Amino acid sequence: MRSLKLITIFIASVALFVIAACSGGNTSKSTAKIDTVIEANYRKAHDYDFKTQQKKLAEVYYKKVYDALKDDPNKNRKLYTRAGYSLAALKSMRFDFDGSMAIALDMYRVMEANDSFKPAQREVVLSLIAGNQSQLNQNEEAERTYLKCYDILKSVYGGPEKNGLDFIVNGVNIIDVYYQMTQYDKMADWVARTESAMNVYEQYGDSALIEEYKGHIAIWRAILLQKTGHQQEAASVFDAIPRSRFVNPAIIGAAITYLQEAGRIAEMADLYDLMDSTYYSNDGAKMNFDNICFRLAPRYMANLKAGRTDDALKIGTQICEAIDSAVIWKKKDEAAELAVIYQTHEKEMALEESKAETRVHRLLLVGVSLICMLIGYLLWRSHRYNRILASKNRKLFAEIEHNRQEQQHEIAQLQAAPLEELSTEQQLYRRICTLMDEQKPYTDEILNRDALAQMLGTNAKYVEQAIRQCSKGETVSDFINRYRLEHVARLLKNTTDPIAIIGELSGIPSRATLARLFRIAYGMTPSEYRNTTPKN
Repeated sequence: MRSLKLITIFIASVALFVIAACSGGNTSKSTAKIDTVIEANYRKAHDYDFKTQQKKLAEVYYKKVYDALKDDPNKNRKLYTRAGYSLAALKSMRFDFDGSMAIALDMYRVMEANDSFKPAQREVVLSLIAGNQSQLNQNEEAERTYLKCYDILKSVYGGPEKNGLDFIVNGVNIIDVYYQMTQYDKMADWVARTESAMNVYEQYGDSALIEEYKGHIAIWRAILLQKTGHQQEAASVFDAIPRSRFVNPAIIGAAITYLQEAGRIAEMADLYDLMDSTYYSNDGAKMNFDNICFRLAPRYMANLKAGRTDDALKIGTQICEAIDSAVIWKKKDEAAELAVIYQTHEKEMALEESKAETRVHRLLLVGVSLICMLIGYLLWRSHRYNRILASKNRKLFAEIEHNRQEQQHEIAQLQAAPLEELSTEQQLYRRICTLMDEQKPYTDEILNRDALAQMLGTNAKYVEQAIRQCSKGETVSDFINRYRLEHVARLLKNTTDPIAIIGELSGIPSRATLARLFRIAYGMTPSEYRNTTPKN
């Protein structure tokens, strides 16, 4: 009967689509609604990107905005530029340089053909293109593109007196390109230019950014000195940089470059650990072969050369696991290419079918009549089943709420009890519940017994024993999954986010696993729960 309901919904959707295609209608209201959805999606993307640091979810919503505007950017040029740039930048952060480049190139072609876009907007996209070119070892192309960015900045601002930060960022990028090309004379020229721009920016700029980029420029000065035979002076410059300036992957990467050139391998290995504490730890990176090459392999070699064999062995294990993951990503990319081929074929077929438009419309009208008759029959068949299912789900929901309130009451009693009256296991269990409620570590899919114990500063066996004794025999996995599923239930009730995204937010990224665990715990699917839950 459930499959019958799905078939009914599908056929009804097809019927409505056909009727709309044949009859047309007023589009002004739908257009306004689409615009509102675009703005709402951008706000979600921005919040996920900067407030909660959930980069994967930010990328999902940036893509929705970009896809909605890329065919007609004039609908909202500001959101088109921001969403497209952010989407491409996040892809680049995940080492998906080809994907980032494709978006940036499409945006630049659109901007070049449309005078409504400002030169500063073109410069931002060009800079992103140049960064991808550099990462893809297209250094000569990156040099030309960055110099073009510099010319645009000169024409718009005149010099660093009006917008010094853009000149500094552009200069740092050009220095990197010349280092890759081993053109140290040009590198020296641009180090001097960028230091000069920093001297100007220090007089009016943001103190945090000044601190950050002074460190970055100083590292490049040290690298230049090292490469041109001034090793002692290079070491003095580098060692004088406060470590508080090592705040993002670009700066840490430059520092690693210097330490490698200087043969300071142990320090280099330490910085790879610091690198992993940046955006990698927040959201992970797309695990492809570039990721393994840029992130894991150098870290493995650094630890090996530094004599840290245990750490090197752990990273080697990560590399093996990453290769398996990269193979999966490669298959996904190949599937995406096949999808493009399929879509192209579909467009060609649609073009052929348009030549027989009148005949097709007649067939569609006949089909709509038959579909409507079938819908009536299926709705009649499913009506009784739907009433029974709704009643069952309402009872299940009431039981779920009752059990949840009992659990909350028990935890509240435990939290309110004087500490001296509690056993050692109860005290630890109370700490565990407080941690789960306040920090929500269960939203991280890798949380397990050992990780939980580490966060509490205790032994994993004690954690397992406390949970088993104080939660009516639950295992640690059952305990963590209960919190995750309660988080899923709250999001299903209070948001309209897709179930797959809710699963990721709750530490259960697998849609199949989420459905299985949810049905075991609640006796219904997440979709049925959402439809049964009273809306606030």
